[in-house]
Amino acid sequence: MTLSVYHYIENTWNSEEWKKGLLRQRFIEWRREPSIVRLAKPTRLNRARSLGYKAKQGFVIVRVRVRRGGLNKPRPNKGRRPKRMGVYGYGPAKGYKWIAEERAARKYPNLEVLGSYYVGEDGLYKYYEIIMVDPSHPVIKNDPKYKWLQDPSNRNRVFRGLTSASKKARGLRKSKGLKGTVKHKWSRKQKEREEKKRHEASKYYRLQRYDKIPGK
Repeated sequence: MTLSVYHYIENTWNSEEWKKGLLRQRFIEWRREPSIVRLAKPTRLNRARSLGYKAKQGFVIVRVRVRRGGLNKPRPNKGRRPKRMGVYGYGPAKGYKWIAEERAARKYPNLEVLGSYYVGEDGLYKYYEIIMVDPSHPVIKNDPKYKWLQDPSNRNRVFRGLTSASKKARGLRKSKGLKGTVKHKWSRKQKEREEKKRHEASKYYRLQRYDKIPGK
């Protein structure tokens, strides 16, 4: 079977040589640029195409830089234990990808967020690229695949939690079928045992060897 060009793009992106070479140099350049930058074309073409990007009029790619780490909470000046000060260990309730999408939507209020994907991260920031669409553009209006964006029910969809990243942060990705059930959990562990990826010294594995569970 002939492999597509997107297969080779993905392999190149995941290679250590790429991460330590050109991508690292790009992080240095991106730090000096504004936090929201409009791009001429996507950096990861395979991910952009899989999320619906087309190289046609009406599509815009925006790179957003989001600061990593937890929240910078104020340290109280009243007496209490450091453990109870509520300063460390708190992160945002939203995912960083959702935050990046909202910032891009505020920067370009006439565009709608179609999707986003992860580009990379350094010691201080995470970088995402947002796929945005102009619903008022004639090319988008005449495209049967994307004209649903001009419907009033899809306006400001990123602020109403309708994008893929926002649905994941809202907990709507939980399974409606087999995944997440006890049977799926057992089959996943059994597969790990067959591939020898599971540590068989665990408590539940040892108890399978007894007809009567000790202490019961």
